[in-house]
Amino acid sequence: MLDFSQFEYLTFDCYGTLINWEAGILGALRPVLSAHGIELSDDDALGLYGECEAESEAGEYKTYRQILEGVIEAFGQRLGFSPSAAEIQSLPRSLANWPPFPDTVAALRQLHTRYKLAIISNVDDDLFAATAKRLQLPFDAVITAQQARSYKPSLNNFQLALRRIGKPKEKILHVAQSLYHDVVPTRELGWKNVWVNRRKNQPGPGATVPANIKPDLEVPSLQALADLAGAPR
Repeated sequence: MLDFSQFEYLTFDCYGTLINWEAGILGALRPVLSAHGIELSDDDALGLYGECEAESEAGEYKTYRQILEGVIEAFGQRLGFSPSAAEIQSLPRSLANWPPFPDTVAALRQLHTRYKLAIISNVDDDLFAATAKRLQLPFDAVITAQQARSYKPSLNNFQLALRRIGKPKEKILHVAQSLYHDVVPTRELGWKNVWVNRRKNQPGPGATVPANIKPDLEVPSLQALADLAGAPR
């Protein structure tokens, strides 16, 4: 068990951890695939999304809007169809409507009574601004891929966060759903982490690349973390 008394800041991945990005992704992908007669299971569609996104993010920096447009183009290339301009734009346009998990807002409010909260997200500033309205909480710091000019799991994103927050890593706990994007790099930096296993009892890693690593703490939900962290309800 972590000693929560040592932490002053909690940093969060956003999409997948606070926001139900798999529901959002599938909601945008399904009409495109259906229009071209493509049948994929949810798990196969999410797995292909994870591969295409990671490949695009590992190359030369592009905005996240461009990354998401590229995912639709990559689906077309791999599955043998030509998406329209509207279909290519449909995934990034849908992001503002991706919903928080049911426990997110209440758990964040609970945690904010004890800790400062920050976001470290693979997203553009304007896209997160739309999401922030759904989270209903003023964060003490927001670090995006656009600001870092790189994408997690790059250490650069976390090093930028450390500089922005201005606290030693021992005072910060990182909270995320993706082992690949978040637990691997924070472990390399010696930064304590929590894995919010949003896919518990579901097969595979979903829309993220698989990674074989053990987090410092695993919880099934954000509410479970808020209760463990000693934040009053």
